[in-house]
Amino acid sequence: MHPHGTNWLLLIKTHMNMADRALCADQDGWAYELRWTVNRTGFGARHYRDPRFDLVRELEEVGRAFTA
Repeated sequence: MHPHGTNWLLLIKTHMNMADRALCADQDGWAYELRWTVNRTGFGARHYRDPRFDLVRELEEVGRAFTA
């Protein structure tokens, strides 16, 4: 790729990343305060997850092991 094209592409990616983070800043901040995990899945798209659900799943598996 032409060096100038690479520079433009990097500039566009940088601005898209900045816009994406600005767009979701409030929601991301709120999720981080709650100690949730945040996965960026696309421009303006996030997957927020409460890690306490892992504990619920583990307890369900333990319960099944004792009843089986």
